[in-house]
Amino acid sequence: MTVQIRSFNGKDLSNLVELLNEARRESYEFIPYGEEKFLSQIQEWNLKILMAEKNGEVVGSIAYNNGQWGEEIEWLAVSETSSRKFVENLLVRKIEKCVKGETIFTVIDAGSPKTDEWIERGYKPEGGLYHMTAKLEGLKPLPKVPEDVTLRSLKPKEEKEFIEAVNAGFGWERLKLGAIQRWKSRSPSFTEEWIHVAELDNEIVSVVVSRPDEEYNKYFGGRRGYLGPAATLPQCRGKNLAFALTLRAMNFLFKKGMDSVALYTSEKNIPSITLSRKLDFEISHHWKFMHKKLS
Repeated sequence: MTVQIRSFNGKDLSNLVELLNEARRESYEFIPYGEEKFLSQIQEWNLKILMAEKNGEVVGSIAYNNGQWGEEIEWLAVSETSSRKFVENLLVRKIEKCVKGETIFTVIDAGSPKTDEWIERGYKPEGGLYHMTAKLEGLKPLPKVPEDVTLRSLKPKEEKEFIEAVNAGFGWERLKLGAIQRWKSRSPSFTEEWIHVAELDNEIVSVVVSRPDEEYNKYFGGRRGYLGPAATLPQCRGKNLAFALTLRAMNFLFKKGMDSVALYTSEKNIPSITLSRKLDFEISHHWKFMHKKLS
């Protein structure tokens, strides 16, 4: 069987979008790709994309992303034919040659029938990600926080202080300047008002970002909000700040007309899961991370 593996070019765009839409159409909350937005995403993430071609016809594709979460196989999509597994293995071996470090990972649905195929390629399940959702049915009272702490929305021109607090809370550079403007460009209704902060001694010490879940709402006709993970400075943890800000953000979303809210959290982040459970979040979907250590 002769299968040619080559780099993606602009002429492949329509074929690639069609291939991915077909491969992912049964995926959890899948929203079909459009060519213009998809091309913008490829450029933003600086993806390395390979195409598999057989007898002049595109039959598969794989993408590599070296992003903030590490070196990742962003997608592996191959037409359902008798040679699917052969083509998938060929694409994976080719893309692994792009890896600069020692490991690469990909994300699959927990319990996916393709788990065993990834294991055969040398990948092992290590951790995972939960998508958790909760209904918004009314305003809830905020829990007590220390008297010298103020809960408020971010003010305009405070982006630098906001970015510093987020990165210090996570212990690595999660956000860069310009993040707020990027969120505004994606959501016309978004302003600094949607960013919830705790202030102590004139310093932002904890942060929770809320946003409308734009793509979901547009495609599924929903009214769902989204919460980013709470970030609290190490010296200010244990003061109920993340819980209070998350609840403040949920009340804010309810007042904005949202009837539900979603967030993502690692299956290993027990404090986050515990907090979410206290706020009536339930697990809506579970993904597993498949890691491979390259020789």
